[in-house]
Amino acid sequence: MSLRKIIEINEDLCNGCGDCIPNCPEGALQVIDDKARLVSDLFCDGLGACVGYCPTGAMQVVEREAEPYNEDKVMANIVKQGANTIKAHLEHLKEHGETNFFNQAVQYLKKNKVKNPLEGQEKKKEPEYCGCPGSKMVDFSQEEQAEPKATSSERQESQLRTWPVQLNLVPVHAPYFQNPDLVIAADCVPFANPNFHRDYLNKKPLVIGCPKLDDAEHYTNKLTEIFKENPIKNITLLNMEVPCCFGLQHIVSEAVQKSGKKINVDQRIISIKGEEKSGAYA
Repeated sequence: MSLRKIIEINEDLCNGCGDCIPNCPEGALQVIDDKARLVSDLFCDGLGACVGYCPTGAMQVVEREAEPYNEDKVMANIVKQGANTIKAHLEHLKEHGETNFFNQAVQYLKKNKVKNPLEGQEKKKEPEYCGCPGSKMVDFSQEEQAEPKATSSERQESQLRTWPVQLNLVPVHAPYFQNPDLVIAADCVPFANPNFHRDYLNKKPLVIGCPKLDDAEHYTNKLTEIFKENPIKNITLLNMEVPCCFGLQHIVSEAVQKSGKKINVDQRIISIKGEEKSGAYA
């Protein structure tokens, strides 16, 4: 056994829809007795591609004692599923920078004389994307606008009035949590939205975090304590449109419930181009 990142499923939240299954080409997940189950530690790579496809927020990446991930055993399972699954798995590893596992997978194919679906592709051509939407590469720099938008040369004033902002670092009893309003944002939001300070922050206390790459359970517990110990009444919750970012919604919702308080949550969803898409919190 070794300490590593792996998928954890909350059975109380899981509705057995199976949306996560096609997005785990490694074959680590199955629906058994109407619930998604992690059938083997050996097959779970811990990268969380399945997390963003769960409509109920039942899945998260945690760090725990688990059997080491075994690429050869994964490939033995994947090869049985055909070329499309092999391709999806290889691209999944490539997109997440798992070079070592990718090379092991390629060597497995060579050793067992199985065709590599990525072999022979033009080096400059990016493979058709198949994986976590939050990791998909997009370049807006070449997009043309019919009419250039007018921009103001006036320098915007920072609305940030609290520090630190990272949820791991903020103390539970920080004096600025006496403010009844709080902004909770996914890490990427202020980078995507150019008017974040003006439209959302407005001198309110701010905490940020990543629901995919950080410890979701720790975040839930930390926010629960913050909500319990401080007179917070209103939360502006901002997350990106990519599926894995909606884990922040689940974290905040669970923390509010555990705090036992009635707190209004106004959720705003930001597109990867920085535009607000909707504002309803479920």
